Amino acid sequence: MLDTSARLLRLLSLLQTRKEWSGADLAERLNITTRTVRRDVDRLRELGYPVDGTVGVGGGYQLGAGAEMPPLLLDDQEVLAVALGLGAGATASVAGLEEAGVRAMSKLRQVMPSRLRHRLDSLQVDATPTRVPASQVDAAVLSDVAAVCHRHERLRFDYRARDGAESRREVEPYRLVRSGLRWYLLAWDLSRDDWRSFRVDRLTPKIPTGPRFTPRDLPEGDAAAFVARSIGSVYRQATARVRIHSPLEQVAEMVDSAWGEVESGDVNSCEVALFGQSLTSIARWLYAFDADFTVISPAELRDECRDVADYHLKVAERYRNA
Repeated sequence: MLDTSARLLRLLSLLQTRKEWSGADLAERLNITTRTVRRDVDRLRELGYPVDGTVGVGGGYQLGAGAEMPPLLLDDQEVLAVALGLGAGATASVAGLEEAGVRAMSKLRQVMPSRLRHRLDSLQVDATPTRVPASQVDAAVLSDVAAVCHRHERLRFDYRARDGAESRREVEPYRLVRSGLRWYLLAWDLSRDDWRSFRVDRLTPKIPTGPRFTPRDLPEGDAAAFVARSIGSVYRQATARVRIHSPLEQVAEMVDSAWGEVESGDVNSCEVALFGQSLTSIARWLYAFDADFTVISPAELRDECRDVADYHLKVAERYRNA
């Protein structure tokens, strides 16, 4: 069992992680009785920590507002998780936080127990340089968009579409979603009267923000799933059906649901539905199967395949004669 001082710190840490705790849950986590929990809560109150308590079946404890709180209380695994996240450049998709990350790491190391500093030092690795992501988002813009999502305020912004077209949009922002290194805003577009997702690196917020609104319910799924479907639709502007002359089991391992579906097949061949931004991109992908294939539809894909083949023949001839 923890001694009293360590137990009080652990109790305070637990109260910070959840809005409300029942006395029984706290007793179980701390391996003490509910009576001891009540005494420890009284000690925290004597030390100036605002711990509110309610009685009855739904009663419990929660930290109150309006008092100075101590620095974050993190356990060993949480400290390492934060430090490694900072050290690994977790904010690579957000511009303007590099120096802040270094400062945060320095402050964290100062308050780390020596045993954790040694563990962190043993995990230091070298990394190869990478390009700055083309979709890097300014930290201030990301913060502003997150704020209007939280406050349920309308947002106006200038938006640059994938084809370069620019427009002014007014939306009811719902939530920020991160996909890979890109950030998206899921929102109800007032002019389109429908849900839309916007790349945050392509929008420029306009201040002041609009009036408050009551958030709408998503038609189905969660925000991340909605954005994933929206992103996928961009890569399904062209579709084709092809018979790959290779065993179904082998082809199925290569097909990702984001750009293809295996529809039928056997040990000799299988039919695959392929999606892409264009028939040209689909024609190029077919080479990856390393097998003969027959284009079922559309007929235009056959012409694209011939063009791709002619291009590679010309390149081969150029190098042969060089």
